[in-house]
Amino acid sequence: MPSKRKKDDPFIVMPNKPKHRKIRGFSYQLEWTEDSFISEDQGGESMRLTFNFNYLKGISLFILLLMTIILGRVVYLQIIRGDYYSAMARGNRIRIESVEAQRGIIYDRNNEPLVRNVANFVLYIVPGDMPEEEEGKNNLINKITEILGDEEIRIKIDEILEEIKINPLEAYQPFFIIDNLDYERALLLLLENKGMPGIVLSNKNRRKYLNEFDIPSLEEVVLDDGKIIEEEVLKKEKSESLSHILGYIGKISPKEFEEKEGYSRIDYIGKAGLEYSYEDILKGSKGKKQIEVDALGKEKRIISEEPAIDGDSLVLSLDSKLQTKVEQVLKEEMAKRNLTNAAVIVMNPNNGQILSLVSLPSFDNNIFSRSLSREEYDLISDSKNRSLFNRAIKGEYPSGSTIKPVISVAALEERVISENTRINSVGGISIGSWFFPDWLAGGHGSTDVRKAIAQSVNSFFYYIGGGYQDFQGLGLERMMEYDKKLGLGQETGIDLPSEGDGFLPSREWKEDNIGEPWYIGDTYHLAIGQGFLLVTPLQVANFTAFFANGGILYKPRLVEKIVSNSGDLIEKLPPEIINSDFIDDYNIEVVRQGMRQTVQHGSGRSLNSLDVEVAGKTGTAQWSSEKEPHAWFTSFAPYDNPEIVVTVLIEEGEGGTYTSVPVTKEIIKYYFDNKDENS
Repeated sequence: MPSKRKKDDPFIVMPNKPKHRKIRGFSYQLEWTEDSFISEDQGGESMRLTFNFNYLKGISLFILLLMTIILGRVVYLQIIRGDYYSAMARGNRIRIESVEAQRGIIYDRNNEPLVRNVANFVLYIVPGDMPEEEEGKNNLINKITEILGDEEIRIKIDEILEEIKINPLEAYQPFFIIDNLDYERALLLLLENKGMPGIVLSNKNRRKYLNEFDIPSLEEVVLDDGKIIEEEVLKKEKSESLSHILGYIGKISPKEFEEKEGYSRIDYIGKAGLEYSYEDILKGSKGKKQIEVDALGKEKRIISEEPAIDGDSLVLSLDSKLQTKVEQVLKEEMAKRNLTNAAVIVMNPNNGQILSLVSLPSFDNNIFSRSLSREEYDLISDSKNRSLFNRAIKGEYPSGSTIKPVISVAALEERVISENTRINSVGGISIGSWFFPDWLAGGHGSTDVRKAIAQSVNSFFYYIGGGYQDFQGLGLERMMEYDKKLGLGQETGIDLPSEGDGFLPSREWKEDNIGEPWYIGDTYHLAIGQGFLLVTPLQVANFTAFFANGGILYKPRLVEKIVSNSGDLIEKLPPEIINSDFIDDYNIEVVRQGMRQTVQHGSGRSLNSLDVEVAGKTGTAQWSSEKEPHAWFTSFAPYDNPEIVVTVLIEEGEGGTYTSVPVTKEIIKYYFDNKDENS
């Protein structure tokens, strides 16, 4: 008979009913059917709740915020920037490349091309296609440097790669390395190119500026009988003065790339001259080519292609043969006197079209079509004679006596004088201890407005400008008013960049900048074209055209029409009037008569030998107490039916009669001798 089992026997498991226990107010049902023995030497451990449910709300808010941030980032990457990153992802296989458009050509008025597009080998890199490993990348850079033989290439590539580290999103953009590669080096790169990931050799267009022209010249020829005759021959003459007009193109700068749409980092863009002013017309529109590339980033096949639209071309009013002749004549005259700086403008007074615009010294704009180093550019731009500076439109000079027709017409219009008003020139006028002289000792005697213009009588203009004794003159404000009406103190609006605007002084300006009040002497100086007044040669040519055509101030223009690359007319640019109908026709005619008398028996008498009648005005502009004055002569011809205006400025040329008038004579003679060819 089995022994009786004890309840507290440690080896006996006793069945129990479910029990309920309360812990911190919660009732728990214990589902276990056994009680486990716990040895007394382990202590009396008990079950209890250790989690604080008060923290649950804070954790939930944190998780919600985290999920919101993640969701927002997903929306940004997938929706807002989805197309961009999708294109980047496809960049390893599918790429969109630009197809370059042909840049438009620039022609002279006789359809002679002044520029052409020539092939140009360009090397650029796509950093995202280059090896990721530093060793492979360095080997690739070493190979390029060795082929090109230029250690600066290594520096340039390293700089680009550092830039990509900062902005990795541009890894698949092209970055320019070098252009104008010679054929031998381009061929070596082409042979190696398939094994050079991320290295691209491309063929882009660059500009070749055509600065040489055939012009007629006289040459002595000895005949068989020993007689010597002069025979006309064609000689090649280089006309670098076209550089100021045409300008040049160059690699797009980082700033231009950021500011302008539709360009890549390896594009060229107009930097100066007409290339800059008409960039949007000349550049055309790029095409697009969708290609599939291999693991090295090389083109495998073309998926689709959208052709480029070539740029439109410009036809100028400028005559390239006349331009070359003007430059030749100007250089010859200056060489006699060891001078270097000058400007000439020839324009049509009836519409504002520029026929020739010369600024000396000039430069060869072809040097900018290649990679020009900063040192080379600084050497040109910092040259003593500032050859990059276009004196014809930017140079600001005292006007000298060329301003006297303007002062005369203002005095006639304001009724300060009539055509019959006479003033006695006795050699100058005195104000207190100050003496304001005529250029002719003893004076010019009794003088009306026509004689005052023809003989440049200073005393007459002292009177009508500032007044004297009982005679009431125009005064500063009215003189400046008419200067402004005739285009001074402001840009003319010619279609070239960076035009100068000259300067019109005022009483307030002098007080603020010089710290002195305005004196009567300042007004006298302005009336004869000295003092603070500054003008550009183009402004002088433009107000001369106003008198030539009888009272219309036109906007000067170089481009006559825009044509397609096939020669079809797109747009003919009409004359644009700046100002008109503000001066009586008869007053203008009186001034014209005075300018005609300048040539008949004044300072331009040497022009009487020409076959056409010329009217004009000389000017001697004082600007330094140590150097010779600048020499002006501005003119128009024929007098009765003007076709051209010629304005000549020669820096330090002493007087217009001695230097500027002879240049004008040669230009007018050439123009009318070759009129049929120039039309």
